[in-house]
Amino acid sequence: MGASLPPKEANLFKLIVKSYETKQYKKGLKAADTILKKFPDHGETLSMKGLTLNCMDRKTEAYELVRLGVKNDIKSHVCWHVLGLLYRSDREYREAIKCYRNALRIDPDNIEILRDLSLLQAQMRDVSGFVETRQQLLTLKPNHRMNWIGFAVAHHLHSNASKAVEILEAFEGTLEDDYPPENERCEHSEMLLYKVSLLEESGSFERALEQLHKKEPKIVDKLAYKELEVSLLTKLGRLEEANKLYRVLLSMNPDNYRYYEGLQKCLGLYSESGQFSSDETEQLNALYQSLSQQFTWSSAVKRIPLDFLQDEKFKEAAVNYIKPLLTKGVPSLFSDLSSLYDHPGKADILENLVLEMEHSIRTTGSYPGSDVKEPPSTLLWTLFFLAQHYDRRGQYDVALSKIDEALEHTPTVIDLYSVKSRILKHSGDLTAAAALADEARCMDLADRYINSECVKRMLQADQVTLAEKTAVLFAKDGDKHTDLNDMQCMWYELASGESYFRQGDLGRALKKFLAVEKHYTDISEDQFDFHSYCLRKMTLRSYVDMLKFQDRLHSFPYFHKAAVGAIRCYLKLYDSPKSNAEEDEMSKLPPAQKKKIKKQRKAEARAKNEAESKGEESTASGVSKPGKRNAKPVDPDPHGEKLLQVENPMAEASKYLKLLQKNSPNSLETHLLSFEVNMRKQKFLLAFQAVKQMLKLDAENPDSHRCLIKFFLKTGSMVTPSTVAEKFLWNVLEAERPSISQLQNKSLEEANKDFHDRHKGSLMHRAAYAEMLYVIDPSKKSEAIKLIEDSTSNVVPTNGALGPVREWKLKDCMAVHKLLDTVFLEPDAASGWKSRCAEYFPYSTYFEGKLSSATSQPSRKIAENGARLNHAMGQNELIDVKLDAFKNLSVS
Repeated sequence: MGASLPPKEANLFKLIVKSYETKQYKKGLKAADTILKKFPDHGETLSMKGLTLNCMDRKTEAYELVRLGVKNDIKSHVCWHVLGLLYRSDREYREAIKCYRNALRIDPDNIEILRDLSLLQAQMRDVSGFVETRQQLLTLKPNHRMNWIGFAVAHHLHSNASKAVEILEAFEGTLEDDYPPENERCEHSEMLLYKVSLLEESGSFERALEQLHKKEPKIVDKLAYKELEVSLLTKLGRLEEANKLYRVLLSMNPDNYRYYEGLQKCLGLYSESGQFSSDETEQLNALYQSLSQQFTWSSAVKRIPLDFLQDEKFKEAAVNYIKPLLTKGVPSLFSDLSSLYDHPGKADILENLVLEMEHSIRTTGSYPGSDVKEPPSTLLWTLFFLAQHYDRRGQYDVALSKIDEALEHTPTVIDLYSVKSRILKHSGDLTAAAALADEARCMDLADRYINSECVKRMLQADQVTLAEKTAVLFAKDGDKHTDLNDMQCMWYELASGESYFRQGDLGRALKKFLAVEKHYTDISEDQFDFHSYCLRKMTLRSYVDMLKFQDRLHSFPYFHKAAVGAIRCYLKLYDSPKSNAEEDEMSKLPPAQKKKIKKQRKAEARAKNEAESKGEESTASGVSKPGKRNAKPVDPDPHGEKLLQVENPMAEASKYLKLLQKNSPNSLETHLLSFEVNMRKQKFLLAFQAVKQMLKLDAENPDSHRCLIKFFLKTGSMVTPSTVAEKFLWNVLEAERPSISQLQNKSLEEANKDFHDRHKGSLMHRAAYAEMLYVIDPSKKSEAIKLIEDSTSNVVPTNGALGPVREWKLKDCMAVHKLLDTVFLEPDAASGWKSRCAEYFPYSTYFEGKLSSATSQPSRKIAENGARLNHAMGQNELIDVKLDAFKNLSVS
């Protein structure tokens, strides 16, 4: 580097490199300027100066200088390497790889460039290139341990585990007999465990077990050793040995559910579906009874039998499990047992069981069949459990009566307020739910979880301003929200985005959804530093697991919700673009006023741009000053107005749709959105592909039926295809239509009627049939509306004595109301449906039920609560906002 310079300037060039590495950027700049005074066209100095400026957030100058350096010395590997580093700092990995390859053409054996290239190849999952680069590094420097390990990992990622094992064994052959030294025991142990896991992955179970036993003295992590050993024994069919080892593991950790599952597999008593024969159930029961005597303190050994036991045995086991936890007062008991509600009949048994306990405690002060007096708190926690039970079953009246009784019993337990808030949310009274959650929060101002729960309820009630003020109570930056973004608080951003979307504020909604998408991009980028760190520290199994996790990162629910929200925003923007509305308003104005408004807009835009540029300059200067805390950048678009000015909403929607199709192919919503987007883009074959995927996933879903009818109705209008594309589409549909069972030898009207006949009792299926009846033949509008109005709710009886479970769901009834109002455009029918649902859901604020806070009068208790909270918090501004939100609200 700097070889073409005289000795004095060459030393200065070395000083630039050293200053860059030690982050003494001003010193490096001074040395670079000294060289450039004598040699203004020296490419490598220009490049290093640019790289230094990049670290000082002067990116524009940096790129200009580095590109000029490459132009002046295009045969210098340093210039190309620096340009690659610049692209890498901006996450332009593909461009950086191109630069590194150009540098390697000039200097093919440069280890530093090869190492940087291998990191980028691992990041971009260019596994074949990664193998090639790692092989070259090993050839150049075979005495370096990291090169051997990197080459093995590269082959593993290339799905060649057996080759990776060969490389690791070749590396072990280069080591001394007494290896490893004391300070490298853990790293060597990890490498041995990694090798055994590779052998297991390649199917060499016998050899893997042999290697594991042979290397036992050198393996430090004894728990990982035992877990690997028992896994190999199970796969080899040596179930007796595996059985004994699982019992050893259980003695170490008797609450590990995976060990119990493995033990059941060894005994031939495991089922993926959870269904067992009577003999298997007896054997399992005997197994867990013996284990419960051995591990008396284990919770898992008592909980697991509740999943497979039936009838009287289930009742007996449930009694033994529930009683101590009610006496102790464990708030999470219902959450622990909630999965049992998916098992037929078990919810009824639990209901009768706990009702018997409640009655016995009320009358005798003890559990049924017991003489031991229970403390007063046992009744409280029994009522608490029953309230959640009836909430789960949709019996909100009973649930509220139980939780109110619990509150009268002990009004200082915070969990009671949180659960009552949840019941009110499920019953449809979101405003009252937010008020109760806030009351719970004020009882413990230092509890972040309760604060978060309260914020979530407020956002569900669309009280965004109040939610923001409450959320920042735990933020470091006071009343700003950058801290929530820095902490990647995705649940808050999603809930906030959904609230803005419901209110029609698409700009803010998009901003929140895209913020979540950016978090996932940042998480993906964060893996970069681990490509070298994990090889150096030998955490190889964790490293491979991390890479697999990163590969499925975008399949996680939070990303799915954010992408769906963003696509729906772009669909709304496409359907009703803001610019068209503004142009319509402008067209009605006189010419003089039009001219005046245009001038005002230009002036506002100019002022805004100047303010933004000043903000950027101040931010950059704040960052570059040494010894001062970095100033956080000012958000140039806090309300998402720029996001609404996108030229092609469908192109943006397609970008997120591709991610969903790749990472969430089994979600019906993915293909529903694909249908919506592609129908708007007139890409009918892609829309048809989405319809086929929906039918494959759930052919009887109302949305699948809607999309099927809409698609063939739209394409059926092309009676005589004119263009080549239309003819091709026509031929494809003619060939594919017979394979769709719903349309075989049927018209669309007949297919729609068959769908209705199969699902007469379901409200949502009936609504879908009515909507498609109207879409196919608009003259049947009144008939379609009457079909919806004639819908009746079936009442599902229960074994409990406190009322039936209603079949209609609040969410479905709201969807039907919106259908009548926005699709059928019949306000009278929508109003009638709303009145009917107000009686069916008396707590719903959406339908203005008689027991909801939407129709309640202000109560003295709310005023008292507001005053008490104001005194407790001493935050006048927050309380003022809160009291405004509580207006016309009554909470018992």
